[in-house]
Amino acid sequence: MKLFQYNLTLHLPQDLPDQLSVANTLNPHSYCVAQEDPVFSEALSASDYLIPDGVGVVWASQFLKNQRIRRISGFDLHLHFLNLLKAKGVGKVFYLGASENTLSLIRDRLEEEFPMLKVRTYSPPYKTNFSEEENQEMILRINQFQPDVLFVGMTAPKQEKWVYQHKTQLKAKVVCSIGAVFDFYAGTVKRPSQFWIDMGLEWLPRFIKEPRRLWRRNLISTPQFIFEVIRAKMGQ
Repeated sequence: MKLFQYNLTLHLPQDLPDQLSVANTLNPHSYCVAQEDPVFSEALSASDYLIPDGVGVVWASQFLKNQRIRRISGFDLHLHFLNLLKAKGVGKVFYLGASENTLSLIRDRLEEEFPMLKVRTYSPPYKTNFSEEENQEMILRINQFQPDVLFVGMTAPKQEKWVYQHKTQLKAKVVCSIGAVFDFYAGTVKRPSQFWIDMGLEWLPRFIKEPRRLWRRNLISTPQFIFEVIRAKMGQ
């Protein structure tokens, strides 16, 4: 199964890399989208850290390879790098994406929880494709600040493809595509409680709250992913 052509990262790094590294997440929906989007698939394959974010990926690893792995959510990834910088007592983070209101709330929370960090943010135009001028404006703002960690939240697969296409121009140590984490951390969208997370059902309350946005992910991608995993198992 192509799932295991992707090199999953099972443990997060305990220090910042010396050279730019890209961290992305993989879940059943992103896997299915990548099968129809070669650039997205290339972006995932080229990740320095590809995090198993989704109970479906954890299940597939156990079902196909008898390998127990731990789910690492985008939220976990975000806090991990913030805490790495906190342990150093200094650091710079840049948030690219979301609305200015969301970014303002993120800055406020960081000031309270991680006051030692320097923070910059930028809300790009909300559109499917950026112009070259818009791309260069984003790159310029990032590079003027030269963050230790760049968090990108423009939804998948747009965010992963943007990073993949521009990473050689970016001056940062780590670039993380974390999508909905911006809203979770800002508090504009409430993350499901720890009960649902521990049960492996974090997706369920989100789907109930936002069925029009998440119906494709849960009603099409998830069954497709399960079918692909079972088919792969039968072919072993």
